[in-house]
Amino acid sequence: MKKITATLAALTLLFFAQQSMAWSAQKLEEKSEKALAKLYARNPQTAALGKKAAAVLVFPEIVRAGFIIGGQRGDGVLFLHGKVAGYYNTTSASYGLQAGIQRFGYALFFMNEESLKYFKKSDGFELGGAPSLVVLDMGISGSLSTMTLQKGIYALFFNQQGLMAGLSLQGTKITEYIPSK
Repeated sequence: MKKITATLAALTLLFFAQQSMAWSAQKLEEKSEKALAKLYARNPQTAALGKKAAAVLVFPEIVRAGFIIGGQRGDGVLFLHGKVAGYYNTTSASYGLQAGIQRFGYALFFMNEESLKYFKKSDGFELGGAPSLVVLDMGISGSLSTMTLQKGIYALFFNQQGLMAGLSLQGTKITEYIPSK
């Protein structure tokens, strides 16, 4: 039990240390644009998806840690018709068979105005279960959630690094915020 408690404490410290690295608006925009460009370059189908999308919410770097109980956090930018339309952070808590630490990015593609309205109406709250297996920067990740099941919204994960395996229930909150200049 002491070993599990010590592991949880270490994971929690590592996870929340990331929160103290708040990026400025300019740095967050640069990281988000770079991550999206890299995603498009690696997979031309995502570039076509991005061209058709009314808006894209990009989280260039999210840190996830867990051992039975887990959490993740990251900051991102909403691009509406290619222009910055807001800044968001994502925070999640999870419970289940999981262990490890990883960094990854993800992008939500809102394919029409209705899907964007759904996101705003739901206050960005997502409930779901996400089985995942990530080994170093190669990973298989699947997500079944109330958000990705809505017509017109696609979630793509990228730049996975670390070691995280498990099957868990997860709750995610995406919240608009104002970063420092």
